[in-house]
Amino acid sequence: MKANLILILFAVLAGAVLPIQAGLNVQLGKSVHQPVFAAFASFLIGSIGLLIYLVIIKFDFGSVVQVREVSPTVWLAGILGAFYVAAVIVLAPKLGTALTFSLVVTGQMIISLVLDHYGLLSLPVQEINWQRLIGVVLLTAGVLMIRGFN
Repeated sequence: MKANLILILFAVLAGAVLPIQAGLNVQLGKSVHQPVFAAFASFLIGSIGLLIYLVIIKFDFGSVVQVREVSPTVWLAGILGAFYVAAVIVLAPKLGTALTFSLVVTGQMIISLVLDHYGLLSLPVQEINWQRLIGVVLLTAGVLMIRGFN
């Protein structure tokens, strides 16, 4: 139970930093008049940070050759991440962070249900049930409520 609580708190923290990241990236994009540059800079600095982390934990860079065995489609993850960051930088100043992220979470939940239900991308199967559907409906209702107050 304690391990689950730590994971839950970690997930909440991960979600909490996204609007902060978006706000900082929006500021950077405005300063150079190019939101895509802000996304690029975000990924560049993030990559440097991850490289430093890998060095600190003494990651075996020799094991990287194993990536030759993975499907080329897994590399789309980087493009999807770049799209996400760039989209949030463009959307947050126009929609506000609350509406932007409530829409992002709604999209995440809908696709997550499909991925889980069919076990796509080698994820474990967790079939769609009425509780999960109600959860998405409530999230969507939350988006509509947030939009109504904008």
